[in-house]
Amino acid sequence: MKQQTWFREHGMILLTGVIVGIAAIVLTACGNPKNMGFCIACFERDIAGALGLHSADKVQYIRPEIIGIVLGAAITAAAAKEFRAKAGSSPACRFVLGMFVMIGALVFLGCPLRMVIRLGGGDLTAVSALLGFVVGILAGVVFLRKGFSLGRAYPVPQGEGLILPGVMVVLLMLLVAVPGVLRFSEAGPGSMRAFWVISLLAGLAVGALAQRSRLCMAGGIRDAFMLHDFTLLSGFLAIWITITIGNLILGNYDLSAVSQPIAHSQHLWSFLGMALAGWGSILLGGCPLRQLILAGEGNGDSAVTVFGMIVGAAVSHNFGLAGAADSVAENGTYVVGGIGKAGMIAVVFGFVVLLVISLTHLPRKEQA
Repeated sequence: MKQQTWFREHGMILLTGVIVGIAAIVLTACGNPKNMGFCIACFERDIAGALGLHSADKVQYIRPEIIGIVLGAAITAAAAKEFRAKAGSSPACRFVLGMFVMIGALVFLGCPLRMVIRLGGGDLTAVSALLGFVVGILAGVVFLRKGFSLGRAYPVPQGEGLILPGVMVVLLMLLVAVPGVLRFSEAGPGSMRAFWVISLLAGLAVGALAQRSRLCMAGGIRDAFMLHDFTLLSGFLAIWITITIGNLILGNYDLSAVSQPIAHSQHLWSFLGMALAGWGSILLGGCPLRQLILAGEGNGDSAVTVFGMIVGAAVSHNFGLAGAADSVAENGTYVVGGIGKAGMIAVVFGFVVLLVISLTHLPRKEQA
């Protein structure tokens, strides 16, 4: 009985972390960009581009991994009788928060999951992002302790809960049956992709396991500080260790802060971008991966959040907010990437928006 309880509480999250790490390594070996076997922010950005929501031609592709994650979570939730359609918890605020979580992530060039994957590849430029992510989470925890809440979600008709899974089915049909209506990158990260069946299967596996284990990095760090519970956090440590071991075995480990794949060395803005993403994730109740899982379980508010993140990706590239990777010019000169003034303004504005949402959703003091 004790062994069953231990596996239910700890073993499942560790198994999920190991499988996610293996899936990331396999996807990279099969064609996905280096240090980007999985990246929720980057892949939702690619989907936005494939649908014509932005015109950055190097990041356009319907990523089957995202489709698989949502459908894997939906199938597993239904099988476990945990699929429950609900909504009504400040959807407009969630949409806006999703936008700014995405903007912050694209300033860094990766979601919390890719941050861990980059660390597992020896990418030291992700260290500042990790520190920022923790600081952002701590900011969110301060407001949680003061009673912050976006309100309660209520049961709604099943059709509401099926919206995002349904959208993912349509995207898969377009990718497989009528790809001519979509945009595909011919160069850059969007052109680097594993065969769609492999990507879909990897997404299904991750979605199913993450649904059962409740994998969430923002929630893991939150629980560590608020409850001294390291269960969720152990899942991401398992991802980190698995990817590190895999890269060492394959000879892909490069411990360096220079010339890392699809990364920049503007450490301050990586810190601030992921601080924005961390704070927003705590207010939302979960990181970008967790939002996909919750939406797969029938949560309409999380579906709205996912749509907000996709719009945030479009806004980032249409208005030049996203980070640019470091590169080497034709003459051999190392060119530092990062973000421009528009991106810096967006991050600062994002902090203001998150502060306003945090303050306006605190419990009202009873009037004497």
